Parts: sequence; C-alpha cells; structure tokens
Amino acid sequence: MRVWSVGIVGGGPGGLMTAYALQKTADRPLRVTLFEASQRLGGKIITSSFRNSNIRYEAGAAEFYDYSQFDEDPLKSLIKELGLPINSMAGSAVIMNNRVLSSIDDVQEHLGPDACRKLLAFDRRARDRMTPQEFYNSDYPDGSMRQSDEHSFAALLDEVSNPKVKAYIETLIHSDLATEPEQTSADYGLQNYLMNHSSYMSLYSIEGGNERLPRELSSRLDATIQLNHIVQRVSKTKEDRLQVTSIHDGQTRQDEFDFVVIALPHNQLPTVAFAGERLAEAVASHYAYYNYPAHYLRVTILFDEPFWKSSLTDSFWMLDRFGGCCLYDESSREPGASGGVLGWLLGGNAALELSQLHDKQLLNLALDSLPDFLANGRNHFVEGHVHRWIASVNAMPGGIVPLSHDRRHQPEPIKHPNLFMVGDYLFDSTLNGVLDSANYVAAWIAGQMTDNSKDTV
Repeated sequence: MRVWSVGIVGGGPGGLMTAYALQKTADRPLRVTLFEASQRLGGKIITSSFRNSNIRYEAGAAEFYDYSQFDEDPLKSLIKELGLPINSMAGSAVIMNNRVLSSIDDVQEHLGPDACRKLLAFDRRARDRMTPQEFYNSDYPDGSMRQSDEHSFAALLDEVSNPKVKAYIETLIHSDLATEPEQTSADYGLQNYLMNHSSYMSLYSIEGGNERLPRELSSRLDATIQLNHIVQRVSKTKEDRLQVTSIHDGQTRQDEFDFVVIALPHNQLPTVAFAGERLAEAVASHYAYYNYPAHYLRVTILFDEPFWKSSLTDSFWMLDRFGGCCLYDESSREPGASGGVLGWLLGGNAALELSQLHDKQLLNLALDSLPDFLANGRNHFVEGHVHRWIASVNAMPGGIVPLSHDRRHQPEPIKHPNLFMVGDYLFDSTLNGVLDSANYVAAWIAGQMTDNSKDTV
C-alpha cells in the first residue's frame, strides 16, 4: 500500500496539532516530517522559570479559552485526552485611577452615576448585537446567523458619550486586542469585550505550565522532527509533488512530499520563497489579506513575597497603564510556591513602541506602573524578564471579511492543491483557533489520501 508523505513547516502549536490530528485521522500509511527553524518545539507557548527560583511563569500564551458550555470544545477535549490537568482563571477587576473596580457598584461609586448608566447601556447593546451562541460561531461564517459589521471598533466606541466609560472599556480589552480600536473591526472588538462575561466563555491554564501541551503532543508523534532546519523554499516538481528546501548546519537539503502544510505565524510567511509566478502571487495575496499586525510585550517580575494578596485575589486584573494592560498573578498558577510573580501583558502601540527599550528600562516602567496601594512592591523586587512578541498576532484575524474555510487554508487550489496553510490568524488569534485550523487541514488531507487511494485501486 502506498505510503503518503506530508511535510509540515513550523514546529509551533499549528504544526504539532496538524501532525497529531493527521496521525489520528488518516486511514492510510503516512510519513510526516516536521521542520522547525529553532532548537525547540512549541512556538508561542513558552513556560519559563527564574534563575533565583523554580517558580514558573508563562512567557508566551497565557491562557486557553473554554467554550464547552456551548458545544464541543476541541482544545479542551485535546488537553483532557493528553491527560493534562487544568486550573481555572478568573479576573473581574479594572484598576483605574488607583481604584479597584470589581463591580458595577464600584463603577457607580468611583466613576459616577452617569458612567454607570452609560456602561450598562453599552453592555446591553453589545450583548444584543452578539449572543453567546453567535460568539461561539463567530469564526464560522456559515454557522452564524448574523452579518459581519465591517466598521472599526473605534466607531462603536465613539457612540459612548461618557469619556470615563470609554476609557474603562479600552482598559478592559486593550491587552486582549493587542491593537488599537481604530485598527480592528467592530466584531472583533465586541468579541474581546464580551469574553469578559462568564456567559460567553471562561479561561483556564495547564497545571505545571502551558508548555506541557506541545511537549505532550510531540511525545506522541510518529514523525521525523527536524530541529534547526530553516525552510527557504517550497516548489513544485515535474511529478507534481512539492519540494521543501531547507538549511541545516550550513548544508542544503531537499525533501519531496505529497502534501505540504505551512504552519508558520503570519509574520513569518515572507521568510519562505514559493517558487513559480502563480504560487508566489497566491501566497503573497494570502499574506496581504491577513496582514494586520498586532503586538504583545510581556514583563514578568519575581518578588520575595506576594505583597498584593491583601488587596487583590483574582488570577489577573486590567490596569489603566500603557493604554490598558493585563496584570497577571503568575504565582497563582502554582499554589504554595514561595515568593510571588506578577506579569504585565502590554498590547498594541504601547507594546510596539516600548519594545525598543532595554529590559532594565521596561522592568522599571512596570514597577512604576503599580497602583499607589501597591507602590511598595518595588522594595520586594528579586528578578525580572522581558519577552517581545511584535507582530506575532493579528489585529483582524480572519481578515476584514472571513473567507470560506477552504479558501482560508488553500492559497492556490488549481495548480497547487496539495499546499495548505494552518494558523491562528485564519480564525481568532487564539490556541483554540489554531487547533480548529489544524483539524480542518488534517481532515482534508486524510480525505484526499483516501479518495486518491481508491482511484488507484
């Protein structure tokens, strides 16, 4: 029986998930080769630890989204299948003007009765425009009953007449958007606002670190893993196969495959040359359609004690600094750990501009951003680290108008039907989205293997 070959470019979540899904789905003999340019697998999922402590923290993807209250949640099911325990995460507070606003009563007390009314009105309009079920189906245009709103989120915010409410909303969602309201759509802005409601979704992380997910996936793969292999070119052979040209230790190698999956972050697509005018133009068009870069910057600091525990008890809070940032209690992921860890997640223009600064400057800015009631935290500083994720996510995932699933994943279906794209940028810039993308392509390839095998019988 024919053994089908699949080359996967990219050893991040998309590449690993595609390989794993193929392994489970294909009913024909299969040979998978995965190329990763760096020396590690996992991409944007990085769990690090400090030099002065064994306490872990998330340097990349911080959490997973839980949609299981609506229907099947493939990512949560995968994590359960891999035997990985999870921790729920929760945070309802916005810290503005050195005040902790945890409820609508807090908003009324600190921002005033008019702000309270305007916020409730905005919240009501937001929920009316997108129900929880529509939120769940927002990445599946064929499954949603609502029509996309192509206006910017800034236009929606401009309808809010109270500047305090507008600032509150921007603080609440800025780090989730990773961009500015004028640079994303009304729909994407609404999704990031509504995700703060428990009726729309909840959050969790993996006990022992989120990087356990790619480690468990890779340990279960029956595939050839090529680390430190930089893919330079994808081309078509005379036999209508696809050739992957890569560099390893200064040596060029060429491998041929029946199928090739490009599972790179969107901003890395230009690093690969696609041979032939037709394919090059198709991939360039694919890249341009989703070219709305958004930015993250993570600053994580170890303290000799969790000095904030008497004032703040959630997993994270939104802070009115850097245009609105998320402040994580990273040590809450490891109950009983000595010391304490706070992680600042900056997004959008602030992340882009401040990423140019040295780490020491960024650590000082983070300490300076602590609200007044936590200002003594500087005295408990032990160690800090900075991780830059510039242009690593998308401000308009799925594009202004989401395409059909086939068109998202197959840039040139006529002459290159066996070349596929996988990525979170095709859905919602989340790990849930990249799994949806990987599962879709894996099922497609498995189906083609079966159909083509029948044709040759």
